[in-house]
Amino acid sequence: MELGMVGLGKMGGFMTERLLQGGHRVVAYDRTPSVVQGLVGKGARGADTLDKMVAQLKAPRVVWLMVPSGAPVDQTIEQLLPHLAEGDTIIDGGNSYYKDTMRRGAALAQKKINFVDSGTSGGVWGLKEGYSMMVGGDAELIKRISPIFQTLAPGPDKGWSRVGPTGSGHFVKMVHNGIEYAIMQAYAEGLDLLRHKKEFNLDLLQIGKIWQYGSVIRSWLLDLTVDALSKNPTLEGIAAYVTDSGEGRWTVIEGVELGVALPAISSALDNRFRSQDPEPFANKLLAMMRNEFGGHAVKKTAS
Repeated sequence: MELGMVGLGKMGGFMTERLLQGGHRVVAYDRTPSVVQGLVGKGARGADTLDKMVAQLKAPRVVWLMVPSGAPVDQTIEQLLPHLAEGDTIIDGGNSYYKDTMRRGAALAQKKINFVDSGTSGGVWGLKEGYSMMVGGDAELIKRISPIFQTLAPGPDKGWSRVGPTGSGHFVKMVHNGIEYAIMQAYAEGLDLLRHKKEFNLDLLQIGKIWQYGSVIRSWLLDLTVDALSKNPTLEGIAAYVTDSGEGRWTVIEGVELGVALPAISSALDNRFRSQDPEPFANKLLAMMRNEFGGHAVKKTAS
C-alpha cells in the first residue's frame, strides 16, 4: 500500500522506515526538511508541503499523523482537508485524548472523510521489535488498510487489532499508559527500598538480572531498567524529575467520572506531580504546623 506520513520525529521516522522495509510506498512530510531528506535517502518520497504530499498519493488516499496531541492535530487536519476528497482516510497514531478523537471522527464523517485512531506503543524500539497498536474505527475500513498495521506490528496477526469504534483505540492506549505509570512506580519504589538497606550492601543491577529469569515480575520494562542500570548504576547526572505526558491524568479523570477506583495509577501520577515541584509548598506547611503545635524544629534552607 501507499500512504502519507506526517510528523517524522523519532517514532514517526522509525515507523516510516519499517513501512519502507515492508514494501510500502511512503510519501514523507515534516516541517524540518532535513528530516524528510533523511528518509528520502532510505527510499521514501519527500514533500515540503502537505498539499504536495497529498498530490503524490493515489485515491483513495491514506495519511498517517504522528504529531503532538491537542491543537497540532486539529491544525494539521484543517490544513489537510482542502486537499483530500471523499473516501480518503486520516489515521491519528499519536497520543490524542479519546474524546477529541471522537469529536474529530464525527466532524470528518460529515465530510465523508474516514478517521481511524491507532493508539501506538513501542517507542524507539518499534523499528526492530514492531509496534503495539490499538485501533479504533470502521471495521471494513480497517480491514482494507490492514496491510499497514500488519507491517508495523511485531507480526501480521499479533500486536495489533481493531478494538472498537472511533475513539476506542486512543481510549485503550490511554489506559495502557496509566498501567505503565503504576508498573514503573512499583519498580522504582522497590529498587529504592533495596538501595536503602545499607547493611546488606545490595547490588541493584545484580538483583535486576536475577529477576529477569523465572521471576513473576520479569518484563520488558524490567529489561530496560537493567539496561539503564548497567550503563549508569548510580543514576549520576539524572534529575529526580519525572514528566507526565497527559495519558495518566486522563486515565485518573476517567476513573473519577466512571466511579472506578485506581489507587495505584493515581498514586503514581501524584508522585510525578511531586517530582516536578522543586520546593513542595505542602511539605513546608507540614513542617510549620509541627512547629506551631509541638515546637518541633524546622530545618532552614540555605540562604
